[in-house]
Amino acid sequence: MDFRKRKARDEPEINLIPFIDVLLVILIFLMVTTTYSKYTELQITLPTAHADMMPERPNELYVTIDASGQYAINNHRITYENPAQLAREMRIIAPESTDVKDPVVIIAADGSAPHQRVINVMEAARLAGLERLTFATQSEAGG
Repeated sequence: MDFRKRKARDEPEINLIPFIDVLLVILIFLMVTTTYSKYTELQITLPTAHADMMPERPNELYVTIDASGQYAINNHRITYENPAQLAREMRIIAPESTDVKDPVVIIAADGSAPHQRVINVMEAARLAGLERLTFATQSEAGG
């Protein structure tokens, strides 16, 4: 006969600490390796003018940029090489006026023209000493 008391058998319990450690490691791994999508497009609305057209003034220098990025100064097509060359062309074609020292440079760029082309015109105007710049817009009805 066995008179020894049997020990009560301990109930098995689940240790949650290692489980939580593993979940935290997985969470950190997922946070580090997740890629976030970025929008490469910026939606902007360009301004439109509601005013009537201004009458033609003789002391204006129209620099137009078409959709393909070609330049024209007062309707004379220009081959672009660099801003200094464009500045020389602007000075040659600039109208002579006695009442105002410098003409107003009006930049009329096509909506799909490369933005760098507009910056090139602004840089050329600075090199030519033409400090008065403005941008041409179209009315909503002309759109």
